[in-house]
Amino acid sequence: MKNLITLLAPVLLGLMLLSASVLAADKQTVLMLGGDYCEFYPKQLTDALMAVKGVTAVDLDSKKGHAIVTQDGTVKDETLIMAVAKVKGNKNGVGWFCTAMVMN
Repeated sequence: MKNLITLLAPVLLGLMLLSASVLAADKQTVLMLGGDYCEFYPKQLTDALMAVKGVTAVDLDSKKGHAIVTQDGTVKDETLIMAVAKVKGNKNGVGWFCTAMVMN
């Protein structure tokens, strides 16, 4: 019995550590979006957020006026807010920009 415990202990410990890292891997951050004409530029928003290291998915469809950002847990809220703030431009003489605020 002692030999069995000696053999299984490292395996069980490894499985526990692996499952803990998998469970902690994904984090969702909900951003409330604002700004002038921002809603007309979903591709630019998605591209800006996906360019952030650690972001794995961006959902703009599930909740109107919000971005649900899935990330690996290493991304700071401020980094996501700054990425959204860089989404801006000028089309046909009309300036547009995006803002974000963390909701969770």
